Amino acid sequence: MSNRASDAEKGVLQSTAKISLEAASSTASDTLPAPGSLRDVVRPHKSYEGYGHWNPTFEWSAQEESRVVWKIDLYLLTALCFMFFGLQLDRGNLSNALTDNLLKDLGNLSTNDYLVCFLAAEFPVQLLTKRFGFRRVLPILMMMWSTVSWTQAWMHDRTTFYITRALIGACEGGFIPGTILFATYFYKSRELGTRLAVFWSTLNIARVVSALLAAGILEMRGVGGKSGWFWLFLLEGLLTFAIGAFCFFYLPQSPVHTKSVICPKPWFTEHEEKIMINRLLRDDPAKGLTAIKEPARLSDIWDAWTDKSMWGMYLLGLIAYIPATPVQAYLGYNLRVVGGFTTFQSNMLTTVSAICQVVTMLALAKSSQWFNEKTWHCFFGEFWILPCLIALQTLPDKNMPWERFTLATLTAGYPYFHPILSAWISENSFNVKKRALTAATYNVIVQVGSLIGSQIYRADDAPYYHRGNKVLISFCAAALAGIVGQSLWLRLLNRRKERVWSSMSEADKAQYQADNKAREQDGNKRLDFRFAY
Repeated sequence: MSNRASDAEKGVLQSTAKISLEAASSTASDTLPAPGSLRDVVRPHKSYEGYGHWNPTFEWSAQEESRVVWKIDLYLLTALCFMFFGLQLDRGNLSNALTDNLLKDLGNLSTNDYLVCFLAAEFPVQLLTKRFGFRRVLPILMMMWSTVSWTQAWMHDRTTFYITRALIGACEGGFIPGTILFATYFYKSRELGTRLAVFWSTLNIARVVSALLAAGILEMRGVGGKSGWFWLFLLEGLLTFAIGAFCFFYLPQSPVHTKSVICPKPWFTEHEEKIMINRLLRDDPAKGLTAIKEPARLSDIWDAWTDKSMWGMYLLGLIAYIPATPVQAYLGYNLRVVGGFTTFQSNMLTTVSAICQVVTMLALAKSSQWFNEKTWHCFFGEFWILPCLIALQTLPDKNMPWERFTLATLTAGYPYFHPILSAWISENSFNVKKRALTAATYNVIVQVGSLIGSQIYRADDAPYYHRGNKVLISFCAAALAGIVGQSLWLRLLNRRKERVWSSMSEADKAQYQADNKAREQDGNKRLDFRFAY
């Protein structure tokens, strides 16, 4: 077979369901799998959408596979990035509207209700996507929150503000983990991190574009007797609705069902569909054990929450991003108040950190994919923040605007390893249904961590936040220890499994691997599964 050996060698023991030493050795060669190896044994379930294309002896060239991946990037990744752009557009318009006297027009307000509803919607949305499919649920969610977003233009008091923000939070909750899970049906495990980095890069780009759009739209104050924020909510909300409506008639149902109203012809030829399915199943046989629309149960949620191999990753989701959160949130304020820059200068300078993070995040994700390694790439991303925070803490309390700008920008522009950690969780979840729920759990915890991070810089600690920076340094050190600890824990679990697996006879191993029902039920607890790290 002409798949690259490096992909197989690095993907067997450190990818979902690529496990036994026998399977590893056969996959690493350019020959067909030996009888009894993992790829021979794990037959996809008949309900799997690509079942008809599964063929353990099918061969293809590296050039043919590259063309398939290029098509996925062009047709699917582009559409998902536009959806992420719309998500950030409706998320960011509130902060932009604040510069146009929104609070003065409506009174002193809080947006905590948004976060509560956002978190509450995470798991119901994942259950809906597993029941009705991503093709419909994700665009409908987008059209729902964008409808509420543009109706914010008619807010007139505290009550209408709270109602609309709560509804937007409820509609946006679950969108990101749902999109991530949808992407896993098209990409191999080691390809996912880079694509997720592209998603989050889109969010950063959207922040810059949103700020530029707001600068122009808010100048419409007085047009039709309306405020600037009226036109901001209306126009950006309608733009997001248009993106959602387009994707409703564009997105595919699965890798082998890519026809839609907008695309009446399939994305792939029959030969390319065979490449798509077999490359995915050889990379991750678990993807073939369930259908995309197979519903999840409450027991699946409980399994996601009680899986001890995931607890360390959940903890990292809680604390790992806190050290940079307040620095990012207060960057513009500090540039204006402490640095002495004008409002326009401060807003423009904050875009530097967004651009910096796009570059560092994509570079880190690409490196992680190339080396097929996650632990030390996450460690590097977190460690980047530590010297920057220490330097901010030790900087003299005097007017040093460019020094503070440089350190704050480097902190806020750190290599955001959230895409790598998200892909890491997905890869180690094994079961497709479980991936949806572990992703939702992780995303809820990340949002809780974001809320914690937003409370660390306090008014009585301004403007240099020495106490707050000490707290951030402590969180950074804890996250570094947590990354190493999680890697050691996964290695220990792998060694325990390997000791039992090595003691089994070849006949017992073959019989163990032939039980697909047990494979689905046991998931990442199976003896022939190895955790990625």
